[in-house]
Amino acid sequence: MTTYDWIVIGAGITGACLAYELSQQDLKVLLLEKDLTPDNATVYSYGGLAYWSGTDELTRTLGEEGIELHRHLTEELEAETEFRELDLVLTIDRQDDPQTVAQQYDRFAITPELLSVQDACILEPLLNPNAIAGVLKLPHGHIHPQKTTDAYLQALKRNGGTIIYEQVADFLRQGDDVIGVKTQDNIYYAANTVVCAGGLSRSLLQQAGINIGNYFTHAQLIMTPPMDLELGTIVMPAVQQRFILEAKAQELEAEAAWNPPYHQSPKLILDPGAVQFEDGSLCIGQISAIAPNPEAKLNPFTAEAQIREQVGNILPLLEDLPGSCHSCLVAFNNQAIALIGNLADTKGIYLFSGFTSTLVFAPVLARRFAHWISGKEDKIIEQLQLVIND
Repeated sequence: MTTYDWIVIGAGITGACLAYELSQQDLKVLLLEKDLTPDNATVYSYGGLAYWSGTDELTRTLGEEGIELHRHLTEELEAETEFRELDLVLTIDRQDDPQTVAQQYDRFAITPELLSVQDACILEPLLNPNAIAGVLKLPHGHIHPQKTTDAYLQALKRNGGTIIYEQVADFLRQGDDVIGVKTQDNIYYAANTVVCAGGLSRSLLQQAGINIGNYFTHAQLIMTPPMDLELGTIVMPAVQQRFILEAKAQELEAEAAWNPPYHQSPKLILDPGAVQFEDGSLCIGQISAIAPNPEAKLNPFTAEAQIREQVGNILPLLEDLPGSCHSCLVAFNNQAIALIGNLADTKGIYLFSGFTSTLVFAPVLARRFAHWISGKEDKIIEQLQLVIND
């Protein structure tokens, strides 16, 4: 019988970077992933690195550490992440006052530059000048999320880590302690188990009788094959409805709507935006929906039509591009920048999920967490540990 130091559940970007960092501490790591072919939030991510978005000492520190880590990650992992630095264009609706919108960004670590419609269209020629009142321009980082995840996984294996593709069905207990996990076919033992299953983390923990304020949205977006046209920036709306939607999650918690049998009807918004990867393919989106049932089915045909219409208003040449609509769960929480740490009253089980700015914060916090559990003091991890058990 093999016993691991750590079992990591989930091989998206959060699980991959954490498993790698744990293996860097000479720990015996097993990474369990349910899908042989990835079909998660990492695959359908824009890949943006919003390192400019810190609003306090904590998030500004992590933003600076995050972008610096990504600048050297290809070299460290010995595989291409497609890191680059490019402009983020935040579009301002015609009916909004540009100065008022710009003031909402004064609290961030980097203050955006307000561009006129004319200057915005010089910077990004694909913009529709009749659909905007101006844009906010910010420095931004960008990676290919799945290639970065794959690079972490390969580095994990070089460190002696094990990756097995089986779905976790339950936790293995000894009294009040978690001593491993059960899959449909096997049992795996470990001193510690950490859940990095994104939007599925909540339902997985519920099976073990553990309730935590880790929520998720159902995201819908369009992926295209490589295209000849060139989108030179990342385009997103300056006023994003997704954050307003996420704020309603706790209201549903109070109504017990996040627990089975899931009677809550979906609440959805659309934030029109787009990004192009180095191979020419595009990600166009996105719809975010609050539907507490992780198995809820949202209509892809309606979603695709809505995305095409609204993105086409901002970026007309993208409206009719060939592509297909996809969906995934995106984890979030309303307590902190992430839920990280040991779950109260249950020894041997941890959570690493619910990130804001996942691609910036998760790799940095994975490194800090791995050092912390190896005995190094880390006030940021300790602060987040207090939040998870609050």
